[in-house]
Amino acid sequence: MTNGRAVAIAAVGLLAMVGGVAPAPVGAAAGAITEYNLSPGFNVPRDITTGRDGNMWFTELVGDRIGRVTRSGAITEFPLPPGHRGPFFITPGPLQSLWFTEIDAGRIGRITYTGAITEYPLPQAGSGPLGITQGPDGNMWFTENSGNRIGRITPAGQITEWTIPTPASFPGDIITGPDGNLWFTETDTAKIGRITPQGVITEWATPTPGSRPEGITVGPDGALWFTEHDASKIGRITTAGAITEFPLAGPGRGPVDIVVGWDCALWFAQTGAATGVARMTTAGVVTEYPVANPAAHVSGITVALDGNIWFTETFANRIGRFETDKTNRACAGRQF
Repeated sequence: MTNGRAVAIAAVGLLAMVGGVAPAPVGAAAGAITEYNLSPGFNVPRDITTGRDGNMWFTELVGDRIGRVTRSGAITEFPLPPGHRGPFFITPGPLQSLWFTEIDAGRIGRITYTGAITEYPLPQAGSGPLGITQGPDGNMWFTENSGNRIGRITPAGQITEWTIPTPASFPGDIITGPDGNLWFTETDTAKIGRITPQGVITEWATPTPGSRPEGITVGPDGALWFTEHDASKIGRITTAGAITEFPLAGPGRGPVDIVVGWDCALWFAQTGAATGVARMTTAGVVTEYPVANPAAHVSGITVALDGNIWFTETFANRIGRFETDKTNRACAGRQF
């Protein structure tokens, strides 16, 4: 992926936006989906995360903004400085702020909870920073989708980079694992990678060739769980490198982002058939909750501090909230 904005625009084609959704009150029945419209325009909300301030924060890939939505649905949007383009992934980090990647501008950005933005250019042009997470060392670690590298940036903005052994792997999402290492997906080579805080990289191929792994998270069982977009599967890899795959409800599901809910199940976004949010137990039992608009392209997903699931509708210009059943709270509070 060399240009996130171009990819998004090409994929949507002539898709028509659908508006006029009336928000439901907070505290709706379990299973209810509420949608909130962004400001008018082709904004392409992509990733979403839960901030330590209790709000959800999201990127607008084409709108060139960082957005904030409260649990009651109030949205505020913060524009990037002129010429700074393509915010993609976003995650909480140090300095009372969130950190994000700018895939088109080749920068790592930081936004405070009051909306002040600081940006750091990468050393090499065309690197395409994509995934980002806070590492066990207190620094931010990120993937360079086009540059085929893993990067680290200190809170002060100092950047170090390591080249991935497999050429043109196109690394995607990245997360701190339970073993104190960083784990990442390689979308084009269908591999899962691990990098130590010292920069040693190991890679494992998924059993299904061409599976296109994208999102990755730490599961409730101490393994890493990841989405396989093109294979319509969810994968699991132990810290020793053993991989198991679980098929979804049918072909063309297009799973992307993935998190662990309060109920210790895997919740993930589906961009294809039955686009919406889906839930899978660690035994592989899948339940789907599609949104009303079949062309919404649900891409990002996060768990709010109250246990509800929030998600982005990339091509419908909305942020959605899924009301979860709070009966099982065994994995509550895992975000931080």
